[in-house]
Amino acid sequence: MIITANLQHLDELALLFDMYRQFYDKPSDVPAAKEFLTERIQNKESVIYCAVNDKNKITGFIQLYPLFSSTRLKRFWILNDLFVYSEHRGNGFSKALIEQAKELCKQTNACGMLLETSKTNNIGNNLYPSSGFALRDDANFYEWEIK
Repeated sequence: MIITANLQHLDELALLFDMYRQFYDKPSDVPAAKEFLTERIQNKESVIYCAVNDKNKITGFIQLYPLFSSTRLKRFWILNDLFVYSEHRGNGFSKALIEQAKELCKQTNACGMLLETSKTNNIGNNLYPSSGFALRDDANFYEWEIK
């Protein structure tokens, strides 16, 4: 089952979000993860869906941020975060979360979704094409970072 995350889910979601950050080599900081998620939910700055198993435990989440495409004159969503506990992978939770994100795109009359993942993320690099995402090779991705 897929649910929309709210403030009641924060304790459980923050633990999962912290594991997601560790997957990307960030140090564990559950209080900061909880604060970050609280702000996103309270300020309605992102949409977070959670996959829930038959024991009503959160097994994974997806977080999407809204953008707009000037050239397409429509909303565009960034699939920024997707993570499923390792013991629950292979059970369809990731695909169900992606399908829910696609529904969000349709419901908001968006033109699509964009995501970035590392070249070494073998799980994601297999999952996304099998979920209908196309790898773009016609654009360069640049980043500027404050250090």
